[in-house]
Amino acid sequence: MANTFTQLHIQIIFAVKERYCLFRQEHNKPLQKYITGIVKKKDHKLLAINNMPDHIHIFIGYNPKEGLSSIIREIKANSSKYINDNNWFKGKFVWQAGYGAFSYSHSHIDQVCKYIENQEKHHQNTTYQEEYKSLLDKFEINYNQKYLLDWE
Repeated sequence: MANTFTQLHIQIIFAVKERYCLFRQEHNKPLQKYITGIVKKKDHKLLAINNMPDHIHIFIGYNPKEGLSSIIREIKANSSKYINDNNWFKGKFVWQAGYGAFSYSHSHIDQVCKYIENQEKHHQNTTYQEEYKSLLDKFEINYNQKYLLDWE
């Protein structure tokens, strides 16, 4: 659209269904590369991506031409198909139903990228549940513990 200018930076986080620790080290780069392709194909800019055995962080320069839930749905559906087609696990791989999405100003890009790149170190002292709840609290997002995620 002519004369439309945006600068939107979104960190997306979601987990493996029931938070199973499924991803082995050899899965990380292929998964990240595949998701990067999806993000770029949809005209968003990948700023950082990193996954742990049970969850993933994706930080994008978001192009608002489509709804955020649409790009997340596409990432989850296509990456699940990719994982299942490559038979990484016994049974069917599924991501959790929900996600977290958090917006950042331009001045926070480097800080968020470093945070995502250092997930392995971060999770030596912090669980995914603690991390996720901390982000919800930091962004003052109200939530009902009953519906938070699949870990209860």
